[in-house]
Amino acid sequence: MNSTTNSVIRIYLLDDHRLFREGLRRLLDSDERFVIAGQSGDSAQTLTDLQNTTVDVLVLDYDLGNENAIALLEPLRSMNFAGKILIVTAGLPDKDALALIRAGISGIFHKQESPEDLQRAIVEVSQGRVLIDQQYLQAVVAAVQPQESTRFTERERVTLRYLLQGLANKEIAGSLNISESAVKATLQQLFSKTGVRTRSQLVLLAIEKYRDQL
Repeated sequence: MNSTTNSVIRIYLLDDHRLFREGLRRLLDSDERFVIAGQSGDSAQTLTDLQNTTVDVLVLDYDLGNENAIALLEPLRSMNFAGKILIVTAGLPDKDALALIRAGISGIFHKQESPEDLQRAIVEVSQGRVLIDQQYLQAVVAAVQPQESTRFTERERVTLRYLLQGLANKEIAGSLNISESAVKATLQQLFSKTGVRTRSQLVLLAIEKYRDQL
């Protein structure tokens, strides 16, 4: 299910700290844009719930006690989870941020930020934006070496630049004065050309391999 601007966003909360999770549930429940489709403090229970629950955004705590969010991403991919994944964290190592981005998450949100910022992040992620903090992108850039590039068309290059800025399809379409369907077609061409499946993977790949063209 893909949310639109006028749709209620269905959210699932996974955080092993019950007090924080309950506070977050009350905050989001008070916002008419959101519906809490489920919540849990246990990753196994979450995987069971998500098999039978339509979710637009999974708000996933990075630190789950005996494991972290990375361990949950492969099972989610195996079950073809279609929702967006927003990681919530008090801090994480650059190498784990890189692993999360490679796995296709849609955003990393810091718990030090305001409740209003979290509400905004959930809406933006549901609309297709990629919200990755610049500190992680800079760490990724520093960690990789330029590689031989596949060549892109001018529209593909411009679209990639807008993706790196975090723009959603509607905003890209407005900037280029084209339809959203044309933007989606360009993204599909980029997915096919690069062999990735998600916007966040495409952003990471653009930084790792193709930044010389951007």
